[in-house]
Amino acid sequence: MNPTITKPTEIISLLGTIDPASVAAGTVTSDYVDMSQISSLLAAITTGVLGASATINAKMVQATSAAGAGKKDIAGKAITQIVKASGDNVQAEINLFAEELDTENNYQYAALELTVGTAASLVSAVLLGSAHRYNPASMSNLSSVAQIV
Repeated sequence: MNPTITKPTEIISLLGTIDPASVAAGTVTSDYVDMSQISSLLAAITTGVLGASATINAKMVQATSAAGAGKKDIAGKAITQIVKASGDNVQAEINLFAEELDTENNYQYAALELTVGTAASLVSAVLLGSAHRYNPASMSNLSSVAQIV
């Protein structure tokens, strides 16, 4: 590919989200991504203003189905806890390679699990996939992607 004419949407796709919202204390999970179709995944987490004494934890989990069957953590794929004192309007990223899944036990789906502790907080996340088996990557986007310009 010629990098001067390749569009980012031809090599990167939007595969999962935790839509921007004020999330009450508890856990939310992104869409599950079929890692058999891509080589790598980037989870990008963003915070807005966190509630009083709030904490944010995020980790990658794996499952044997797109519905989250058999969900379990992926070792080494969790952020250091974000706390209110330094956590307003910050970002964190988690890289994941398909080889890091427990494929021997049929785990091929990955998702981001985001946990808000203590107080409701503004958070969101996206899962971006790269190195697709089939191009262009935009063909793998979530159906909720309304426009590509």
